[in-house]
Amino acid sequence: MVSLTDRGLEFSQLLVEMSRVNGLLLSAGEALARPAGLTNARWQVLGVVDHGPATVAQVARTMGLTRQAVRQTAGSLAADGMLAHQDNPRDQRARLLVLTARGRAALRSVERRQAAWANQVASRASLTDLRTATGILRDLGDLLEG
Repeated sequence: MVSLTDRGLEFSQLLVEMSRVNGLLLSAGEALARPAGLTNARWQVLGVVDHGPATVAQVARTMGLTRQAVRQTAGSLAADGMLAHQDNPRDQRARLLVLTARGRAALRSVERRQAAWANQVASRASLTDLRTATGILRDLGDLLEG
């Protein structure tokens, strides 16, 4: 059996903390999205499409999800009048998802709540510490991708 080095043990403890924080962030996101009739997943899809019309495959790549998961979420958003489908001049088989006025209003509502929440949470940490944490997580992501 392979024993953990000090670095390996610390990295393992970091992963446990990241999992705990991820769960807390998901819960906070659900609470922020709920008043607008959204979930985290629906909020994220709207957020991607807010940058411009996109296919299900493009949204899935951006979010790191499967096309099936995005297709299902996009379908429920379309049924609720928050997304619409538009012909894609580049590929007639892959229609574009576009925000409707209702979807844009729901997204802006969540964004306002998220900004107030983020400002409140971030006020309890120094800007230097937040930048350091962001850099470390970015570097860790790069290590795992490479």
